[in-house]
Amino acid sequence: MDISALKQLLRNTSDQRNRFKTRYDTSMRYYNNKNDITLRNDGRSVIKEDGKKDDPLRQADNRISNDWHQLLVNQEASYLTTTAPIVDVGSDSDNQKIQKVLGDQFSLVCSKLVVDAANAGVAWLHYWIDDAGNFRYGIIAPDQIVPIYDTTLDTHLIGVLRSYKELDEDSGKYFTVHEYWTAKQGQFFKTQANNQKVIEPYDRIHNYDVTAGFDTGDGNTFNHDFGRVPFIPFPKNMFQQPDLFRYKGLIDAYDHIYNGFLNDVTDVQQVILVLNNYGGTDLDTFMKDLRDYKAIKFNNAGNGDKSGVDKLTIDIPVEARKTLLDLTRENLFTEGQGIDPAKFETTNASGTAIKMLYSNLELKAATTQSYFTNSINDLVRAIMTFLHLSDPDGRKITQTWKRTRVEDSLSQAQTLSAVANYSSKEAIARANPIVDDWQQELQDLKKDAETSDPYAGDDYTLDDEDSNGDSKDKDKDDNKDLDDEK
Repeated sequence: MDISALKQLLRNTSDQRNRFKTRYDTSMRYYNNKNDITLRNDGRSVIKEDGKKDDPLRQADNRISNDWHQLLVNQEASYLTTTAPIVDVGSDSDNQKIQKVLGDQFSLVCSKLVVDAANAGVAWLHYWIDDAGNFRYGIIAPDQIVPIYDTTLDTHLIGVLRSYKELDEDSGKYFTVHEYWTAKQGQFFKTQANNQKVIEPYDRIHNYDVTAGFDTGDGNTFNHDFGRVPFIPFPKNMFQQPDLFRYKGLIDAYDHIYNGFLNDVTDVQQVILVLNNYGGTDLDTFMKDLRDYKAIKFNNAGNGDKSGVDKLTIDIPVEARKTLLDLTRENLFTEGQGIDPAKFETTNASGTAIKMLYSNLELKAATTQSYFTNSINDLVRAIMTFLHLSDPDGRKITQTWKRTRVEDSLSQAQTLSAVANYSSKEAIARANPIVDDWQQELQDLKKDAETSDPYAGDDYTLDDEDSNGDSKDKDKDDNKDLDDEK
């Protein structure tokens, strides 16, 4: 791709990038507990008892943001990926090699991918080979990526445009880096720090001619051997829509009701005294008499006179506000497909009842898992290609996902015990509530069997002669004894 083609691509995708970034930024604001109600305070939750000075009765302008979005997103991430999915390609040795490449951070990467997908509608993972020849992978911020798909029915990914900021150490200014990746190569471009409209090649790739044995200088093109675009999308759902906008209105409504309630509680402490026919000369004298003598002087005009002190206060509709808060909270967890933590505090549920509490969250997590499964398969196949394992594209890949939730382990263990004699060891290991890695459990069971019975699993036959030649001698002795007896 030359510079003119890159400029045309940037122009054609500018509206798409802007819409995506606006939506993603809003999701991230709410995820960081900076709801719309705090925009006046630059995203900070602030208590202001005298924020409205023009209204003597209602001066409070408290703006507290309620962090419902982060709770719902983190619930799914914890429920689905606290334990990383176990990958099985049909060979124990290959499984171990793949697991070694995935590394210990795979669970954290999966969790971050769920969070990114919930906030952006799609998360992105990039893989590469480092200078030491190791397979590496990492998460790319969703707002940096513009995918390019072909027009076939399977929407094959043919290119990825990645744009991000870098700091120019000489000028102290930021410039924009544009990377364009295809199934064969990646090209690097940048804008000038002093003029963002000028785009030029970014020579950051060090080239070395292996055949000639010398450096050929730096360039802006990197050729890779993956055979596919080294970026993997992790969609959240069919239309790659973020979660927030399904319940954003409910969060805003809850913030509005909650802060209105808080403002009323603050303002109710403000009492305005209305004086009729006060006999003093100024308010300072009134306050001094009230404080020192607990008495106030008034002028009385006779019968029908209304001299005295009246109070102006605020009445708070407590029950109405509480009912609205409860209804909004309930709808939030329904629309957000989450679990209200308060339900676990007020229930003694066990077994099937606990599963019913998770039913909404399970539906959401199952949808996410179905889309993530294909993406993880793509990552595993890229690792298999790197490791030169056989048939990476055609081999069946099985993934085992484990949910993290409050469970009645006793009930589950009793069920396993009842079906143990009619199920395979693998099925029992997969469903065992105290087992995190079922493959390791099967290996441990095999070791235990070998320890208790050293001949377990081996076929032994009686030869005419053992390794020490004792068998034949023993047979001769036995025959001799028989002859003596005769």
